[in-house]
Amino acid sequence: MAPQRFREQFDQIQRSMPDVPLALGPDDSAEFVYEKGVILARDGEEARLVEDSVRAHFTEAPDLTPDNVRRASPETNRSGITRIRVGDPGQGDRRGDPAVANALRALRAPEGRAGRRLVSRNHVVSIAVNSCPGDEPVPAPLAQGTNPAPAEAVHDPDTAVGVLVIDNGLTHDYPAAGALLAHVQGDLHGTETDSQGNLLQYIGHGTFIAGLVAAVAPNTDITVLSSLTDAGAILESEFGERLFDAVEQHGWPDIISLSAGTSNGRTDGLLGIDAFMTELRQQRTLLVAAAGNNASATPFWPAAYASLPDYHDAVLSVGALRGDGEHGACFSNHGAWVNAYAPGERLTSPLTGFDAPVPYVYQHSTYDDCRYGFTYACTCQSPQHAGVLSEEGDTVTPDQVTFEGLAQWSGTSFATPVVAGLIAAHMTAHKETDPRVARQQLLASNTEFAEVRGAHVPALRPATWRPVPGGQPPAGA
Repeated sequence: MAPQRFREQFDQIQRSMPDVPLALGPDDSAEFVYEKGVILARDGEEARLVEDSVRAHFTEAPDLTPDNVRRASPETNRSGITRIRVGDPGQGDRRGDPAVANALRALRAPEGRAGRRLVSRNHVVSIAVNSCPGDEPVPAPLAQGTNPAPAEAVHDPDTAVGVLVIDNGLTHDYPAAGALLAHVQGDLHGTETDSQGNLLQYIGHGTFIAGLVAAVAPNTDITVLSSLTDAGAILESEFGERLFDAVEQHGWPDIISLSAGTSNGRTDGLLGIDAFMTELRQQRTLLVAAAGNNASATPFWPAAYASLPDYHDAVLSVGALRGDGEHGACFSNHGAWVNAYAPGERLTSPLTGFDAPVPYVYQHSTYDDCRYGFTYACTCQSPQHAGVLSEEGDTVTPDQVTFEGLAQWSGTSFATPVVAGLIAAHMTAHKETDPRVARQQLLASNTEFAEVRGAHVPALRPATWRPVPGGQPPAGA
């Protein structure tokens, strides 16, 4: 049987959140994950309106109990969101939640009268959902160096551009990467390996991202946070809080690089981060966000805020190009809401294993053919390996590799820090102190394009990046 990446990752996220029953949405489709039995509303009068409307609706439904409708969280969080319990999260399975669906249906008329959104599912925001990253890391020899290669520039603490990476932290041995990560700091991962010493999935994601920013823009001070620690995932209701925590602890940086998100089937953003995005609009910080790896045109948030008029200058959404740099990667989301594309397939950056080799057992098997229908040798197929979560029984032995510093990895997760680095490098080169102005200048001056799903789109390729042949593992790996 072919691997089922989305459902394999769903199960892994569910294991990392054992106290939060989750469901697929909508209607068991592989689009997003959300918390069962709970909806979100804005604090105060709107939350009370939602409670009353849902309770009245449930009173008329014999299979639901109005007593279930109650506050699941206090009105004290900075994100301005209240979780409202509308059903028993322990009932049913992962194939959707009727209680949540009925609650959303009950609010259609009140939302129409209010002329604005009042309620939402509590989505899971993740670096992992729907094959994001686009594959699993592959060891790369140190002699090969990074790709992009480090640009020639001097780090000046007085003019260095501040980049805040909101991700899953840094590996413990990242300082051993040397000069490339010399101006990187932040949170270390907690547990990095399992009981057998194998690297856990997604560990090193933040370190890999920091290396890409530093390679493209050496004149940066990079801080990596461990905000997404449950298999790289977090509930939407908590995500806004983590974003506020980040900027309150470290200040509003020049650039936020964010390689996580979710779709939600809507075109007006995520209710859970509405307060943070409103505050972002008042700052000078530029949010550079990954477009996601669903191979879909459905808006992926918060990257898709770039398409909303109020956030046009504050958010830059980034899709991924394949190894040739001329076409879209098979996994990359796409559409008018994606501002630009950058190399995002088989990039090379620090991961772990600098102090001592670290083994890794693949979690997902590769496919016989591209799962999105492309015919080039994409990361769906190569390098070929068998994974723990994809194989049933003991008929197939999962493949194991060893990391000794560098890795090759793919995803819009990694195209995003490349673009964050290009904006930072532009700021340094042009002595521009406003990252939003730098965003405009960089896109306006860009003359490079690529083809994505038949459309010609802006392509941002670092001068030190080199194309990577498709379907081939790194030499010596």
